[in-house]
Amino acid sequence: IMSSRKFFVGGNWKMNGDKESLGELIMTLNTASLNDETEVVCGAPAIYLDYVRSKLDQRIGVAAQNCYKVPKGAFTGEISPAMIKDCGVDWVILGHSERRHVFGESDELIGQKVAHCLENDLGVITCIGEKLEEREAGTTEDVVFEQTKVIADNVKDWTHVVIAYEPVWAIGTGKTATPDQAQEVHEKLRGWLRANVSDAVADSVRIIYGGSVTGGNCKELAAQPDIDGFLVGGASLKPEFVDIINARA
Repeated sequence: IMSSRKFFVGGNWKMNGDKESLGELIMTLNTASLNDETEVVCGAPAIYLDYVRSKLDQRIGVAAQNCYKVPKGAFTGEISPAMIKDCGVDWVILGHSERRHVFGESDELIGQKVAHCLENDLGVITCIGEKLEEREAGTTEDVVFEQTKVIADNVKDWTHVVIAYEPVWAIGTGKTATPDQAQEVHEKLRGWLRANVSDAVADSVRIIYGGSVTGGNCKELAAQPDIDGFLVGGASLKPEFVDIINARA
């Protein structure tokens, strides 16, 4: 039985695109036939948030790819939830593995960002996931539970929280977790929420999968009972993103 959780597909454009290419992608999305039962959000580079929100059909949400933990101040190069919302944008991606591993963001900082965003009514797509050496050492559960705990400690209301499980070894590598591997972690995460937060939250929170999702593998992943959608990287910049959005159509 498929759950009542609304399928959620996020596109993380990362540091890609310009007004011309993103304009073409937006035209494709605006004219595509998209499954009404799927919530779609596009993560645009900060400098294009206003542009994308003004051009993209209102049925598609927009996300910032990161932000800071305070409303304003002397934080050169950062953006705040207040600024994101002022551009008409309702979501932010936090704790992506590139933020953690390229830019050195700690669990603690990500937790503080989660709390500040939710206090300011900005929806959060919060990312967790293990590195290859952690999976090979058998510590996947320990790693993702610890990351999830720091997030959970900073959430009062889970309505606008989406958890993205992204095994770091599968991001941009062409290696995808098998549907069984992904389902196993998603099921354990839901069990952790059940044990440590509540049944209601465990049953309602979307846990989405990220890591080399394509038009070719999305249907099989989407059929898993605890996979509630995707956070898509490279493929979200291509027309096949429409196929991924419609994985459950």
